[in-house]
Amino acid sequence: MKETNEQIITSNLLKLLNSESKINFKNIAKKLNITRQTLLNKIAKLKQNNVINNYSININPNIRPNLEYVILEIKTNPKEPTLVKSLLEIPQLMMLDGILGEFSLIVLFIFKDSQEFNAVLKTIDNIMSNSHFKKYQIIETIKVFKTNGIKIEDFKLEKNLKLDELDYTILKILKEEQGSKLISTYEIKNKIKNDISQSTIYNRIKKLEEGGIILNYAMNFWPSKIGFNGKFVVRIKPKDPSKYDQLAINLMKKEEISDLYRIGEQYGLFAIVRVKNVEDYAIFIRNLYETEEIEDTFTNFVLDELKTYTNFVLY
Repeated sequence: MKETNEQIITSNLLKLLNSESKINFKNIAKKLNITRQTLLNKIAKLKQNNVINNYSININPNIRPNLEYVILEIKTNPKEPTLVKSLLEIPQLMMLDGILGEFSLIVLFIFKDSQEFNAVLKTIDNIMSNSHFKKYQIIETIKVFKTNGIKIEDFKLEKNLKLDELDYTILKILKEEQGSKLISTYEIKNKIKNDISQSTIYNRIKKLEEGGIILNYAMNFWPSKIGFNGKFVVRIKPKDPSKYDQLAINLMKKEEISDLYRIGEQYGLFAIVRVKNVEDYAIFIRNLYETEEIEDTFTNFVLDELKTYTNFVLY
């Protein structure tokens, strides 16, 4: 399906709204050769039409302690809508897709640490106890190579940087609690509700940016509304198991791969692939086998993005 002119314009705007530093509307307007107010009006219209949602950030998974990335595959059926609703209420849930295969849902959680994961696992067990199949499995994520189109190797963490609860609170607000306007330090201060000054919050954010913790600032959007109609979950097994890291480094360069994890499974690389249509995916897989030392792949087609908004880097 050919992209419309409006989709192309929106895609170009979202590329500019995806920045390693805090989004600068004046600079973006200048690059688009429009006024700042015209830019803000366009963003407001996209928000109104449900193309974009809210501002967010991507966080380096290798912060100390490392974030826990946990993938769940769940067996359910369309007659259990309350199960999906209950999962969506878990704050740590980042992705929820309906897929084709033995399992019908695939879920990505990101936890601050193993303690938080164990606490949420009890909630998941309670949700699953009310399901018909009562079947799910956890996929252990060992290493994150790429997240939302961002190669982790491009960001070096400050060695002596230590985070406290205030840092984690600020990161949570920047990631999950921003609206259709960029959040200010004053608004963050009000959300924290502690005796913390705006200058302290500003300095903490600066530290998180310069220390390689905040990977980028971006706008969440609905992929299908800008032409990305194909999402696939691909598990990859190399011919030589000793070359997982080298294979991952090569795969990171592929623009179609938005997320790439090393997992503790027979197919040891887990990738999320974003393409415009099914035909593009066929080309991607064919090229994968032609250019990489791959023995086998296993693909799940995403039927429905149940948590639809995301902020992956567009190509």
